[in-house]
Amino acid sequence: MARGTSRAQPGVVQPTHDISRSVLASGWRRSPRGHLALVLVLLSPLVALAREETRTPVTRAAPASALPTDATLEQLLAEALEARPELRQAEAQVRAARERVPQAGALPDPVLQVGIQNDGFDGLMIGEMEGSYISIMASQALPFPGKRALRTEVARLGATAVSARVARARLSIEAEVRRGYLDLLLTRERLVLLDRLQALWKQSADMARIRYETGEGAQSDLLRAQLELNRLRQRQLALRAEERVRVQSLNRQSGRPLDEPLPTTTRVRDVGVPELGDREAAERDSLERSPELAERRALMAQAEQQMALARRERLPDFTVSAGVMPRGGDFPPMWQASVGVNLPVFSGRMRSRVVAESGAQTESTTHAVAALEQDLRLRVRERLIALEALRDTVAIYRDGLLMQSAATAESTLTQYRVGRASFASVLEANTGIIRDEEDYLRTLVDAQRLAIAQAEVSLEPVASMGGGGQGAGGMPGAGSAPSASARGAAPAGSAPGAAPSTSSSMSGM
Repeated sequence: MARGTSRAQPGVVQPTHDISRSVLASGWRRSPRGHLALVLVLLSPLVALAREETRTPVTRAAPASALPTDATLEQLLAEALEARPELRQAEAQVRAARERVPQAGALPDPVLQVGIQNDGFDGLMIGEMEGSYISIMASQALPFPGKRALRTEVARLGATAVSARVARARLSIEAEVRRGYLDLLLTRERLVLLDRLQALWKQSADMARIRYETGEGAQSDLLRAQLELNRLRQRQLALRAEERVRVQSLNRQSGRPLDEPLPTTTRVRDVGVPELGDREAAERDSLERSPELAERRALMAQAEQQMALARRERLPDFTVSAGVMPRGGDFPPMWQASVGVNLPVFSGRMRSRVVAESGAQTESTTHAVAALEQDLRLRVRERLIALEALRDTVAIYRDGLLMQSAATAESTLTQYRVGRASFASVLEANTGIIRDEEDYLRTLVDAQRLAIAQAEVSLEPVASMGGGGQGAGGMPGAGSAPSASARGAAPAGSAPGAAPSTSSSMSGM
């Protein structure tokens, strides 16, 4: 990047380097008015930025069911749902489970027997002896009435439970793409902040150089400014590498070539603070849409049907047989019909254990459903509490903190000019507002991640918040829910090729 330039970003005031150079050249040595003009030129981008934030009201994003999006994100989501093998895997598992339903209620195959009965061993006596004949017998086993229907229902409920994995895969894939896109936006906006900080360092280095040339400042101030410029270049390289990794991760998630560029027009500050609605509505939404809860409820119903089937299995099955015996000659053919029934002599004790096992399984799944409902309500309340704290934090940034940071930087530069502040204070003041804005952006990202987790119906807990001022990256608890289907029977957990965590911070910012 050329000296004195920075990335253009919509809505961001850029430093006016031509004006600053003219002030440095002509106003520094002439009068205190020139000194004040230099300070105002250096701080004008930051003050304008702070005023922009304070003029902009806190926007409320759409509910979790309608998360903010743009054309690029919509395309990524559509391609991810089309290309992800995890979703195809879950759909194949559902098809396999549904194919088991008609199998469960099918009758066993009939048995066909062909035989011969003959008098003596000297030759075939069919048609000559009354007791000699050919027999053709068919038999069919018939389960006790109601068993087939129960077996079919058990298999159907099992398929219903498996089908919840498709819903989990879709929710988790969408959440994974949204989080990756949000991280990409944050990384690119951090690069813009870093460019702006680099411009401020260059201006501060010019100030330190002029003070040193006029004998009013120390050479160490100039060396310190040059040192920080080199450190900024290192951080720029790291952030640009992180940007490439995030682009490749999103491309992998959507089935694109890894190096295909992803242009973005949305800024983190544009997405606003989401609104999850009132507690009762959010809890009801989670209970209705949770794939895990739907799966466990299907398993609970399946366990109840299995217990009913286990009781009915103690009843005997029937076998119906019929046959005809042609005897040949002048002898009329004979026929036979019979009905058999199973005698539970040895299986009776086993059947009672099967009933007891089914009862215990039903009780277990009932408690599992109750526990999951409690977890879902807890996660919703955790997200609502965390989101309220983040919303208040954003208000603090917009209502005063950014303006106060800009005013502090302006005051420190003025005091440095008259010798009442050290250059270290100037350096800290120059980076303070950039650091505050980065923390402000991270707070917005954390809020959006909570909304994404709510839309995903995530079961992952919300981690404790360290506060925006600490530069805590994405909240771990605002991530993804455990899912075997969307993670390749792992995320929608960490996605393969996932980008580095957003918790990495810019040292010195």
